[in-house]
Amino acid sequence: MILERDTAESAQQELPDPWRLAVGRDICGNAQQALNHEWLVTNGLGGYASGSICGATTRSYHGLLVAALQPPVARTVLVSKLDEEVALPGGEILKLGVNEYHDGSIDPQGYQYLEQVTLEGDIPCFHYRLTEQLQLVKRIWMEYGQNTTYVQYMLEGMTDEEQDEPLTLTLVPFCLSRDYHSSTQGSDDWHFIVDSQNNRCRVRAYDGAPLYHLIADPTAFFSPTGLWYWRVLHRQESERGLPNQEDIYQPGIFSMSMTVGKRVTLILTAEHTLASEFGTASHEEFVNAALIRHQRRVHHLLSVADRTVNNLEQSDPVLARLAIAADQFIVARPDYEQANATRQPPRLTPDRKTIIAGYPWFTDWGRDSMISLPGLLLCTGRYSEARGLLKAFASYMRDGLIPNRFPDTGASPEYNTIDGTLWMFHALGLYFQTTSDWSLLKELFPTLQESIEHHVQGTLFHIGMDAADGLLTGGEDGVQLTWMDAKVGDWVVTPRRGKAVEVNALWYAALTRMESWAVRLSTDASSYSQLRTRVRQHFAQRFWYAEGGYLYDVVDVDGVAGKVDASLRPNQLFAISLCRDLLSTEQCASILQQVTQHLLVPIGVRTLSQNDPEYRKHFKGDPWQRDGAYHQGTAWQWLLGPYVDVYLRIHKDRVQLRPLLLTALERLWSNCIGTISEVVEPEEPYTAAGCCAQAWSVAELLRSWLLVQGKS
Repeated sequence: MILERDTAESAQQELPDPWRLAVGRDICGNAQQALNHEWLVTNGLGGYASGSICGATTRSYHGLLVAALQPPVARTVLVSKLDEEVALPGGEILKLGVNEYHDGSIDPQGYQYLEQVTLEGDIPCFHYRLTEQLQLVKRIWMEYGQNTTYVQYMLEGMTDEEQDEPLTLTLVPFCLSRDYHSSTQGSDDWHFIVDSQNNRCRVRAYDGAPLYHLIADPTAFFSPTGLWYWRVLHRQESERGLPNQEDIYQPGIFSMSMTVGKRVTLILTAEHTLASEFGTASHEEFVNAALIRHQRRVHHLLSVADRTVNNLEQSDPVLARLAIAADQFIVARPDYEQANATRQPPRLTPDRKTIIAGYPWFTDWGRDSMISLPGLLLCTGRYSEARGLLKAFASYMRDGLIPNRFPDTGASPEYNTIDGTLWMFHALGLYFQTTSDWSLLKELFPTLQESIEHHVQGTLFHIGMDAADGLLTGGEDGVQLTWMDAKVGDWVVTPRRGKAVEVNALWYAALTRMESWAVRLSTDASSYSQLRTRVRQHFAQRFWYAEGGYLYDVVDVDGVAGKVDASLRPNQLFAISLCRDLLSTEQCASILQQVTQHLLVPIGVRTLSQNDPEYRKHFKGDPWQRDGAYHQGTAWQWLLGPYVDVYLRIHKDRVQLRPLLLTALERLWSNCIGTISEVVEPEEPYTAAGCCAQAWSVAELLRSWLLVQGKS
């Protein structure tokens, strides 16, 4: 068992300070390493900025300004990157940018000057060594609630006698105007519409395209160029079997002089209304105020995450780092119907929040939002936003189901989920337990009653209760309903039609909560009590696989009575983590042993046993290969959450779990710095894969950390 190996040695393991997170020259100065590490900042709207730490765009999703033009969707890549050139006082020119092209060539090779990348709160800082005495520091952040990115540069460290000698900084922006899922092929006769005036330019790729601005202070000068750079390589898309080349457009260059201690900032914005200070003599003063505002917000988030301490980043730097990582996924979903009816701009308020499932390509999913809510919002003290999110999703309920996902286009939500609504019952239970906000229970209870009734009587996708045993069943051809939802074309990889084990654990937990809530509201609870009792009577009888010592993954497969799926999967953990009385203590211990022996890896939990003939040992390749492995062995970091729950219930030993979490948290320094990826390869060296930042990965590690620290 993994937890029994090298426990004494592992118990001594400690992380570097995750709040003062830094990657050094060993990563930054190595082209391959630097190209495979990423950074991410977000704006609370679904928009973001992201790239490799050395500056190259290794994904088609990378960009310095990826604007959510209809928050939190319609994400559009407008400015893909900036390259920097520095002319030293002696005339030497240093090119700090990095671009990788279709033939594998890298030009320029600015990673040679990159000393380290650090995180100041959530702001990535890039430290370039220009000379022995001189360093250029670049900071990138976004204005919260706006599609605006700040890219700020500062010179540090000259000797006194050299301080009066300015150097010249040239900024080379590369522009696009496309959906973030696509790529651009340029043309010699296609020139962006660029209106320039001294220190600023206004860019539109073509008539009718989104308009955006690039603005520096008055000491800068913009020179139009209008050049295409051809066949830039996106190496991450190569690995994913997707189109991997793109042409990017250079509208012009900004030139400015710099001296030690001076800050210069290029503002990239897709906002319709611009601050009057942009580009004026007050430009840098305005930017400094924006930076202070941003830092204050970070400080506020930390103070809310733990109200018992004054300096969370010192007292618990892991919690501080994860609380800031959590914030990146919490975004606005404005009420556009009300805005249209009143002819007013949509308001961004705490009562209209949702959760982005993962960056860079996911939008907000119902299931992911409900699984992530306890870690992202309750464990960080953001109760009003949790309340607003729960109300918002309840308002979208249809035929007893909350939406599975909201499409990128802003079209009508999709409802193909059997478990998303049940996860909402779980999230509501934890919310009420944490806040005692019983007024919300009273408000939502009729909707919850209606949802249970739909599940009992039957609803979309043949989801409904089997009256014979009280268990919930569901599924139809060509539709994926559980969290194991990979689908390519018409191929549903893990259909799991029938009675899935975690679905019925959730069903039992929901009925238990409804019974308790009905009593609290002085409403007849007998129907929920009877349904709950029926499920309890049949659950272990139907799901226990005595020969294997664990639970079947699905029973009555494809609606065939008695047909079972004995695949050893992690879904059975929820029968213990969510419910206290469905299984015996001996059964729980046996399940934990099987999961630990066959599924647990140092930084996640596999989705299928290595001994299963359907097991896939790699998660890579084209969409068919990746989705074929998505839930057939690939390890998921969010599953450490239920694993920790079960381990603590059986062994009540936090000390043994600490090394496991510390190993998982080491990933804060790799892949996308400061956050946690979606999945990892199921075999050593457990390479990160999928989304570089995943909501429920961060949420469940955060929640687990508090449990192991004895704070929850």
